[in-house]
Amino acid sequence: MSNDRKPPIIIEPASAASDPSRAAAFIFVHGLGDEAEGVENVARQFQSAGKLPYMTWTIPNALENRDLATTAWYMPTRLSPYPPSRPELEDDEDEEGMMATVAYLTSLIDDLVKQGIPEKRVVLGGFSQGHAMSLLTGLVSKYAGNLGGLVGLSGYLPLPDRIPALREAGELPKEVLDDVEVFLARGTGDRLVPKRYHRLCHERLVELGVKEDRLTLKEYEGMGHVMSGPELRDLCEWLERVVPA
Repeated sequence: MSNDRKPPIIIEPASAASDPSRAAAFIFVHGLGDEAEGVENVARQFQSAGKLPYMTWTIPNALENRDLATTAWYMPTRLSPYPPSRPELEDDEDEEGMMATVAYLTSLIDDLVKQGIPEKRVVLGGFSQGHAMSLLTGLVSKYAGNLGGLVGLSGYLPLPDRIPALREAGELPKEVLDDVEVFLARGTGDRLVPKRYHRLCHERLVELGVKEDRLTLKEYEGMGHVMSGPELRDLCEWLERVVPA
């Protein structure tokens, strides 16, 4: 990995709250091979439509991965639509790279909290690899259980079998005993992240203690590995409910 990281794009609220404790923030994490500018338009669309005017958007940049010759939050592994016949032969996930990203995303939350924005008014989410890193950060970082919500678009839950040990190492409770809200969405036409990973993500979150009534699950007919208008409208409504004005 290159050590040179572009700074995040910060989009200030269109109508800032007079009291930081009434403000809100969304850290929106892009996918493999993209950069902050590639998803900046989502925040701009929301603001131009007068949606979430009180929200600060922090859109970070992944490092350049020289082995992949593109930007990446971690070294990806193949996602098969079928369960492996010999799991012991599967490639190991890039835990080191993932945990380095968790540390970076945690530092971005630190910055927001220092500004006076309550942890429960901060939402962390992303697309594809951004989905994976947002969920992992929301489960194993020092902010686990304390954020306003987690958003996962067209991704999966990484290191599912390691999460209990990672939580224990961080001196976190065994289960996610909190009321964290989670929004998970995918397209039925997604060929990069097979449907079974959406199901496994849902099941694992419940096993870890996330409450079913706090999980919002969405599927969009025919949508591929992209973000769509209907999906973003549903996300906007969810954000308005989770971190209201």
